[in-house]
Amino acid sequence: MRQYEAVIKIMEENGGYATLGFLNQHVLKIGGCEWKTKTPFASIRRIVQDERFFFKIRPGLWALKALKEKLPSTILPPKGQPKAKHQDYTHAYYQGLLVEVGNLKEYETFVPNQDKNKPYLNKKLSEITTISDIYRFSYEHVIRIAQTIDVIWFNERNMPINLFEIEHSTNINNSLLKFVEFQDFYTHLCIVADEVRRREFQKKLSLQAYKPINKRVEFWSYDNVAELHSKTSELQSIESKLTF
Repeated sequence: MRQYEAVIKIMEENGGYATLGFLNQHVLKIGGCEWKTKTPFASIRRIVQDERFFFKIRPGLWALKALKEKLPSTILPPKGQPKAKHQDYTHAYYQGLLVEVGNLKEYETFVPNQDKNKPYLNKKLSEITTISDIYRFSYEHVIRIAQTIDVIWFNERNMPINLFEIEHSTNINNSLLKFVEFQDFYTHLCIVADEVRRREFQKKLSLQAYKPINKRVEFWSYDNVAELHSKTSELQSIESKLTF
């Protein structure tokens, strides 16, 4: 079996699509396919860019051209789909990527109750998060805000180590105001959005109201999140073959 055929096989078994991270974890396990290279993950990245067989849906997500017409609307929204529905799918997709990265890093992962039934690829977000109820790590007014954060990673002490707010089209100020409430926590704060919103983020973060957190909030583009998902899965795949 050729390398590109192994990638096609995994995609077919997964419904005709896959994240690059998913491919990194499964393609190399296929028998009868030799990867005589020191950089197999780079080879997989190159293969999915072969336009004869594959096409890109969004950062980190690829699909088979042969099965394009059979892809579910949650994966490839049809033309004419309401804008709000498309935004929901995009928002849930990046939530899912961040949850999976947190899981791979062995954190506990949480999404808000209102998002738990949203589709992430072929699952619901609730099926990939590790906790359904948020840890009571602080005062109730802080917990109420935390329950609305798009993705939270909790460490082994049940404390929030990373907070992520995904801003596809909504007002970044709303997320920054939430983050202000966590200024006393040793917590990483991150806005995730399209790269075109970076300058808007920087301008708003410079406001005096956000001075307590303006050195702590990062901006991650969608491409950054997709790359983190891919690279984290590469590392997990390598570590699974080693004995520590």
